[in-house]
Amino acid sequence: MGYPDQRFDVNLSILFTELPLLERPAAAAAAGFTAVELWWPWIETPTPPQAELDALKKALDDAGTQLVGLNFYAGQLPGPDRGALSVPGTESDRFRANIEVAADFAASTGCTALNALYGNRVEGVDPAVQDALALENLVLAARAADRVGATLLVETLNKPESPLYPLVSAPAAIEVIDKVNAATGLGNATFLLDLYHLSMNGEDLSQVIKAYAAKTGHVQIADNPGRGAPGTGSLPLERLLDELKDAGYTGRVGLEYKPGDRPSAESFGWLPAPARAAR
Repeated sequence: MGYPDQRFDVNLSILFTELPLLERPAAAAAAGFTAVELWWPWIETPTPPQAELDALKKALDDAGTQLVGLNFYAGQLPGPDRGALSVPGTESDRFRANIEVAADFAASTGCTALNALYGNRVEGVDPAVQDALALENLVLAARAADRVGATLLVETLNKPESPLYPLVSAPAAIEVIDKVNAATGLGNATFLLDLYHLSMNGEDLSQVIKAYAAKTGHVQIADNPGRGAPGTGSLPLERLLDELKDAGYTGRVGLEYKPGDRPSAESFGWLPAPARAAR
């Protein structure tokens, strides 16, 4: 048990960001990792030129890295936005324009997990209107994910850092997931269980794991406080990941932490080199 018993991947949108996007897969491979995940890399556009998509696929392939998780278009992330799918008007339209683009790119890389960030509450808009729009868009995203053999992920964020994001508890995300699965009948909407965000919300992490491991499609970690590498804070991450495994979770664990002031490659001392490659 413990860290060497897990299946890790590196989030290249928060680690190795000192490098240009197309150099990050090779840097992750040089650090010993063979599985990676990404936020939507083109924050300015949901529909980048095919040449840019092809260049990213080539960088992943050349490095020998498998893309295992990808966000749909989520607005300015990193930045003020926390998704686009529940934001009426232009942002919802941009999310819809991105659905098939992201699904097709996932298919081209063999990626089987697509994360749809819900989006912030908008002042002056009835939350019920936003929630209805969100359900429509999540149903479209779930169907596109199913078309390419992928699961749809819905994520809980944390209220201190994302005060306008409505899904700031595990039950809130699970409620949305259940609605999407009821609407599609596909059963491919799952929970992105991020131990850092849940801990920032003060949730009982062991209880969340027991309650929702069976509905969890992906896990992400960072230590708390600080959102740094495991061991920089006080979260018992090794024990919690063991609890997830004991509860039946067999998926990947995304490293979504800030490396601090050092180069990303120097932030992995907590994980023995032989445990970094995908299994």
